[in-house]
Amino acid sequence: MEFAEIQVYSEKLIANIEKVIVGKREVIEKALVALFCKGHILIEDVPGLGKTMLARSIAKSIDGTFRRIQGTPDLLPADIIGVSIFNPSTKKFEFRPGPIFAQLVLVDEINRATPKTQSALLEAMGETQISVEGMGLKLPAPFVVFATQNPIEFEGTFPLPEAQMDRFFVSLSIGYPHEQEEEEIIMRQRTSHPIELLKPVLTPEDVLKVQFLVPNVHVDNTLRSYIMKIVQATRNDSNLLLGSSPRGSISLYKASQAYAAINGRDYVIPEDIKKLAPSVLKHRIIMKSESKLKNLKPDAVIDRILSTIPVPMEESTPEALTAKQSMEMRNA
Repeated sequence: MEFAEIQVYSEKLIANIEKVIVGKREVIEKALVALFCKGHILIEDVPGLGKTMLARSIAKSIDGTFRRIQGTPDLLPADIIGVSIFNPSTKKFEFRPGPIFAQLVLVDEINRATPKTQSALLEAMGETQISVEGMGLKLPAPFVVFATQNPIEFEGTFPLPEAQMDRFFVSLSIGYPHEQEEEEIIMRQRTSHPIELLKPVLTPEDVLKVQFLVPNVHVDNTLRSYIMKIVQATRNDSNLLLGSSPRGSISLYKASQAYAAINGRDYVIPEDIKKLAPSVLKHRIIMKSESKLKNLKPDAVIDRILSTIPVPMEESTPEALTAKQSMEMRNA
């Protein structure tokens, strides 16, 4: 597989998902970035904007197994992981897998589940396995958790701890559609929902091939330094109580590789990093109380940091270096 083929795969996926999700190509691209980096996705938005449909459409497009878990205060870890049940005929306990044993798992309103239940997801998200009665059970590959939460309604919720937030590769917001887009949504759903007619365009094996190839995308030393400066700046910003962890810099590095591959390149450019930095870092920073009172948002802080850090010269990209070397050879 070559990087041009990854672009073809990505365009197939995007076009297929857009049969369900109208006018949100950028959100879809970032979700695919997480998928191709073996990362998990947190979607924070008000109800009814297509969070569940985005997860379902990606699952159907790659022909992956899909399970949905509804976050409620009475949800138990066993409801996610599974439980051992005694079989009278064999006189042995048999493990019945829970919904976590799927390739794409949607945890709807994750912040309505108790901290104990939320923590049950940590091992699954971090290690792609769960521990049951002293045994480690591997989860199917590819494995991606889509978690949603309503950023407006907080009554009866349990905010995700920093450790859990840091496990998510990207944080996305779908947002309201424009007027024409909303009209298109209505027209598409006149007789049935388009998700019911959606057909696979890739296989889980295709996704695994892309995941294997993405780490080979070239990242120049100057761009790696650029990522470090962005993340370091979050730790020194006067508006922030806590900056991004090293997992943030690793995720931004990997995300830029996947975004370059989606666009058919085998090298990263500064625009890839700038495009993805807010989604990768905003849920990994904690605002100071006085910053919240000023109604300052994490996205705005990341945008301001990006505007203050000098962008590396484009000469650092392989394409630019090749052009420069060719010119030097012609002038020699």
